[in-house]
Amino acid sequence: MKKNTNEEIGFVFIHGAGLEGRIWSNVAEGLGQPSLLLDFPLRKGPVDSRSDLALEDYVSHMEHQVNQWGIQRFVIVAHSLGGVLALKLASKFSDRLAGFVAVGAAIPKNGGSFVSVLPFPKRMLMTAILRKWGTKPPESAIRAGLCNDLSEEQTTGLVQGFVPEAVRVYTDRAHADVPAVPKLYVKLTKEFPSSLQNKMISHLSPHSVEQLESGHLPMLSKPGDLQRILQSFLDRIA
Repeated sequence: MKKNTNEEIGFVFIHGAGLEGRIWSNVAEGLGQPSLLLDFPLRKGPVDSRSDLALEDYVSHMEHQVNQWGIQRFVIVAHSLGGVLALKLASKFSDRLAGFVAVGAAIPKNGGSFVSVLPFPKRMLMTAILRKWGTKPPESAIRAGLCNDLSEEQTTGLVQGFVPEAVRVYTDRAHADVPAVPKLYVKLTKEFPSSLQNKMISHLSPHSVEQLESGHLPMLSKPGDLQRILQSFLDRIA
């Protein structure tokens, strides 16, 4: 039987809300492994073109990209809202999945949604905001939340390029078990409350946890550090 090596395992990267797959470029380019930077559906179209999409539409769109890729074994790396989608995607590729990494990612219990992971008062507020104002935060919130440790150039690019998501990607329930593969949670120390990330860690039950001194977007603020964490994880599982 042929022994598995690092060269045979790729990385599938899932971005968070409002972003695009290319946000992972600096991390992927330094890994030296096959990498697939997934995108959510209809990124270039008008907001109305995405408004009726369900969470399952997002997952099916990503599933198609993986099937077209050709790499047989891979690690899923998911960020933020992408954690919910990653659980569903992992369930569709259980025979090809080599590992699962959550980078400050939302990890609901089986049958939960992104909104369900929030503390009760924030859950109610988030639901009301989504219904009344949609899924694009004001510029001040993007700057203070997503971009709190980024350069002005990076921040301006993210504000200008932010893509509103379908409401249902936040509210639809994800019926998927945590994958039975080696798992890692990367805990971000400068953005999400520690208590909320600890809740995600509890849901994921990872084999290891790494702390990264970063805001919400370490793939931009600390790409080299994130590369090293991913490479070390790959070395352990391969």
